[in-house]
Amino acid sequence: MGMNKNTVLAWATFIMIFVGIGMIALGAFKYDEVAGWGFASVGVGFLAVAWVFNALKGRV
Repeated sequence: MGMNKNTVLAWATFIMIFVGIGMIALGAFKYDEVAGWGFASVGVGFLAVAWVFNALKGRV
């Protein structure tokens, strides 16, 4: 079972979505001060990069 480029991008997309949602949840539920905004914005950045990885599947 070899992993080609599309499989690697699919796993990277899944992991980045998982981490992005986790960071948004940390910002929303754990940190009430300014750090929560930082966690949430980094989580949105992770979701944006995951979107790019998903768009690259089949083109690389």
